[in-house]
Amino acid sequence: MAFTYRFRDPIHSPLDFGGCPPNYRRYIEGGMLVERDVQVMMRDGARINVDLFRPADENLKVPPLIAWSPYGKHISTTAFLSRAYPTSGVDLDSLSKYTCFESPDPVQWVPKGYAVIVADIRGMWHSEGNATYISPKEMEDEYDLIEWAGTQPWSSGKVGLSGVSYLAVSQWRVAALNPPHLAAINPWEGWSDTYREVIYHGGIPSSFWPYMHDRWGKSTTRIEDLLKESEEHPFFDDYWRSKAAQLGDIKVPAYVVASWSDHGLHTRGTLEGFKKISSERKWLEVHGRKKWAYYYDPASLKRQTAFFDHILKGVDNEVLDWPRVNLEVRQKYYVGFTQTEKEWPIARTKYTKFYLNAEDLTLNKEAPLNPAQCSYNALGVGSTNNCLTFSYKCEESMDLIGHMKLKVYMQADGSDDMDIFLNVKKLNEAGEETRFAYYAQYDDGPVACGWIRASHRELLEELTTEFQPILAHQREQKLEPGSVECLNIEILPSGTRFEKGETLCVAIQGHDFNQYPIDQVYARHDNNTVNKGRHIIYAGGIYDSYLLVPIIPKSGTV
Repeated sequence: MAFTYRFRDPIHSPLDFGGCPPNYRRYIEGGMLVERDVQVMMRDGARINVDLFRPADENLKVPPLIAWSPYGKHISTTAFLSRAYPTSGVDLDSLSKYTCFESPDPVQWVPKGYAVIVADIRGMWHSEGNATYISPKEMEDEYDLIEWAGTQPWSSGKVGLSGVSYLAVSQWRVAALNPPHLAAINPWEGWSDTYREVIYHGGIPSSFWPYMHDRWGKSTTRIEDLLKESEEHPFFDDYWRSKAAQLGDIKVPAYVVASWSDHGLHTRGTLEGFKKISSERKWLEVHGRKKWAYYYDPASLKRQTAFFDHILKGVDNEVLDWPRVNLEVRQKYYVGFTQTEKEWPIARTKYTKFYLNAEDLTLNKEAPLNPAQCSYNALGVGSTNNCLTFSYKCEESMDLIGHMKLKVYMQADGSDDMDIFLNVKKLNEAGEETRFAYYAQYDDGPVACGWIRASHRELLEELTTEFQPILAHQREQKLEPGSVECLNIEILPSGTRFEKGETLCVAIQGHDFNQYPIDQVYARHDNNTVNKGRHIIYAGGIYDSYLLVPIIPKSGTV
C-alpha cells in the first residue's frame, strides 16, 4: 500500500446527535425481538456496535439482512428526512421508528421471516477503532460481521446486504472479498469508483467532499482526514484504487438498482457495477425517480422481498421470470414507460453523431463543411453570453438510452486550463425545458451531465470505447497558448424519449448548471475552478465536434 492514511479528531461528539454510549438492551415489541448495542468483535479485537431485530420466536432460523452504515443506527429516517430533506418524496408515515437512514425497515422485514442488523461502522459513533471509509480495513470489518451473522444460532446461514448510497457502495467492496456466508447483495444506487464518480468529476475537484467530511464526523476516536487525503492525491493512484471496487471478483447473486437521476454521485458507479460483476445471477433495474422514495416504495419493497426470498430462502417466485434488465424510459417528470432488455449497455444501440455547428448553434446529422468558432465567458454566471447551447429539433421520435459522449475542439483564451460543464437537455414543442427528478430531493434535473478539466484529457485507452471515454487521471497536461485541443467528455448514462417536434440540446459552460444549498447532497464544484477568460469552441471542417447519442431502434428496425 503506497500511501499513508491521514487521521483527524472528530468534528462532532456522538452525544450531540443522540448517540449514547453502548448499553445492551433486549426486549420484545410488535412480535420482534430487539437487541440494542450488541458488540461484535472484529479480527483485530476492536468491537463495533450493532442493533439486531429478529422474530420473537427464537426457534426460527432466519436469514439476516445487514445494513452497514456511517450515519448512526439510532438515527430515524423519518426524523432525519422530515428535517433535512422534506422534498425527498418518501412516505414517512409508512416507515417505523426503527428504520435507520437508507436502511431496511425491521417492522417490514421481520414479519417476512428475516433478521435485520444495522451496524455502526468502525470508528463511527461509539464503535471502536479509527474510522476509514470504503477502505480495505473497513471491508474486513464488514466481512467479519457477515461471518458473525451467518453463524449465529438464530441464523439460516445465508446473509444478504441491503441499503442505499454508502450502504450500497460498501456492498461492492465487501462482495468482492466473497465472504463464505454472503449469499445475496442488493446495491441500491452506490458508486463503485470514488475518484471518478464522486471526488474528481472529469478531473474537477468536488465541493461535495467537504460536506461528507463533516457528515462522517461523529466519533469518540479518530477519523480518516478525507480532505487532506484528496488534496494529497490529485491523480488516480493507490489511495484511490483502494477505494474502488474490484467488481470482476464479485460472484454472489445481485439485484442492482440504479437511477438516471443521481448524476455525479451514484448513477455511473451502479451501472458500472452491474456491467462488470461476474455474478451469473444478476438483475438490473433503472428508474428515473428520487432514490430514497423509490427504495421505500411498496412496489420496490415487493421486488426486494421476491429477490431475497428466492436467493436466501430458495422460494420459486417471480424472480425466475425477471428480465435481465428493466429500464424506465422518461418522458417528463415522473412520467415514463418500462422497457426490458437482455443486457447493459444495450447491444442493439445505434450510436449516432450530431455535429456541432458553431455558426448557428445547431446540431446536425451532417458535419459542417467549413470550420467556425463560437465562445462564452468562462467565469460568467446568469446570462446567455456565459453558456453555449447547440440544438436539434427531432424529425421523429427517438429513445436515447445509454451512454453519450461529446467530442469537442476547444481553446482556452486567457488560461492554460479549462473546467467544462455540460448538460444534455430536452425542450418541449413550445421550447420549454422538460425537467426531471434529480438526486433524492430535486425536481429540476437535466437529461444528463458531463464534466472535464482539460488538463486531465488524456484517455485510458485500454478501457475507452466509442461511446464511453475513460480518463487516465495520471498526470496534468496544461494547455499551450493558442492551442486547440480535442476533448472527449463522458456524459453519464440516461434514458429519455424525445418525441417528434421536441428538441435535443447540449449546453456548455464554465460552471455548474444547478445551484442548491451547500448542506444538500449533490455534485457541485463551487470554489475549485481553473477558468479564466473565454472558452472557444471550434466546429466544422477539420474540427469534427459532435454529440454521440445512443438511439435504441424501434422494434422491427435496424
